[in-house]
Amino acid sequence: MDIKANLLAVKKSFQNPECKLIAVSKTKPIEALKEAYEAGIRDFGENKVQEIQWKQPEMPADTRWHMIGHLQSNKVKYIAPFVHLIHGVDSFKLLKEINKQGKKIDRAIPVLLQIHIAEEESKFGFDRAELTEMFADSEFLTLSHVQIKGLMGMATFTENQGQVRKEFRGLKQLFDDLKSQSLPPFVQLEEISMGMSGDYLIAQEEGSTMVRIGSAIFGAR
Repeated sequence: MDIKANLLAVKKSFQNPECKLIAVSKTKPIEALKEAYEAGIRDFGENKVQEIQWKQPEMPADTRWHMIGHLQSNKVKYIAPFVHLIHGVDSFKLLKEINKQGKKIDRAIPVLLQIHIAEEESKFGFDRAELTEMFADSEFLTLSHVQIKGLMGMATFTENQGQVRKEFRGLKQLFDDLKSQSLPPFVQLEEISMGMSGDYLIAQEEGSTMVRIGSAIFGAR
């Protein structure tokens, strides 16, 4: 497995060279992460808290850790001090817990709000109505230790590229709609995290600023 060559091939294929690449390193051995690091990668995505916890001390200090999996409220405290970005904040309850843990260590933790854009029931996330309701909640305005950096969404797992494109386009539309609203200072919408190994080119065409790529870099799990 030539990780460096894979990385070059992925970057060469990018529609948007400004788009950030998160190397999805879940289940991969630390040697593979170090190889990717040597090839210039600094952003690594993991989906289990336990795995980030043991990998973090093994990697150089300037590694940026992205929590990309479903995060349980009771696990937030373990990654709060060092996580670079939590991608999958899918409920107000989880956002409040992240804020609580951030307060304890005096750190404003950067997060993305996960939006349910797929037609599959198994995907987590807010819908537009739930988002509007949360933004209108007086408790939302009291959050002092989170930074909402943008939105994240996962398209339906399908061969139908038209459907995938439509779902990504819907997320970009929501992002633009929210940006035009008057939002509290801790909501700074800069990132749209959408696109994985199978659909990142469509995601970039539809406005993604951040793609999560694993198998195209590290090989199939």
